[in-house]
Amino acid sequence: MRFSVIDSPLAAASSQISAAQAGIPKIKAFFDEPTFTVTYVVHDPESLRAAIVDSVLDYDPASGRTSFSSADAVLAYVGEKALSIDWHLETHAHADHLSAAPYLQHKLGGKIAIGEHIVTVQETFGKLFNAGTDFERDGSDFDHLWKDGDRFRIGNLDVTVLHVPGHTPACIAYVIGDAVFVGDTMFMPDYGTARADFPGGDARTLYQSAMRLLSLPPETRLFMCHDYLPEGRKDYAWETTVEAEGKANVHIHEGISEDEFVAMREARDKTLAMPRLILPSVQVNMRAGHLPPAEDNGVTYLKIPVNAV
Repeated sequence: MRFSVIDSPLAAASSQISAAQAGIPKIKAFFDEPTFTVTYVVHDPESLRAAIVDSVLDYDPASGRTSFSSADAVLAYVGEKALSIDWHLETHAHADHLSAAPYLQHKLGGKIAIGEHIVTVQETFGKLFNAGTDFERDGSDFDHLWKDGDRFRIGNLDVTVLHVPGHTPACIAYVIGDAVFVGDTMFMPDYGTARADFPGGDARTLYQSAMRLLSLPPETRLFMCHDYLPEGRKDYAWETTVEAEGKANVHIHEGISEDEFVAMREARDKTLAMPRLILPSVQVNMRAGHLPPAEDNGVTYLKIPVNAV
């Protein structure tokens, strides 16, 4: 049985994957164990043009201090390989880590980009954090907003953008050459899929987005944004294929109906605690990784709404 979602952006992505010679995008992963997040540097080996996907700013919630060890490891690799950064690509407004995109942009150049539906996230969380009228809810904190089906290039690498909502309204996947950076839509086959109970999330929409990704060619490489090392596995992992996910994903393998998935996902989500860094993360990431403006005493504050989430 093959998944069979068909639409124009997906068809373009499938054609791109089929045309790509396996291995053309050079991909370096950086795993941040405190947040279980994977940052990727993806580059074209001919032109040395590159993109950084889902970067991490180190943040200590006890002290409120930020630091740059994770981002500096990315900087060192970019320098070692003499890469030129065109893009800082966000798959969504993360709830588990702060983005280092502004820091890396300052050091390396390039544009910060996310899906166009970030405006929905900004509206929702702008209200929650009482961000005020100075906080623009039009996506203008970002340099570029992607639409479903948008296409661009990183050097000689073709890139197709796919809107894959469900975890959040703004989730997108980047198809770069023959590789897909799926964000939080799904995880390794033995861990399943993302939760769908955040504001704007929806389990049925998440199922449809996963089906969209699983309709890509079986050999398509999939790169996860997180790995939580499920019981029974000793090593972190973040690369798999469409074929492997379709056969073995514990939540959404072949034969699982939409209704079955929705019932499972909604029941499971009721048992989950909020991510440890969701409150600091979202109010920073909805601003493209920029901290809120300093107040009149010169200090920047992150707000913790009480009994609101």
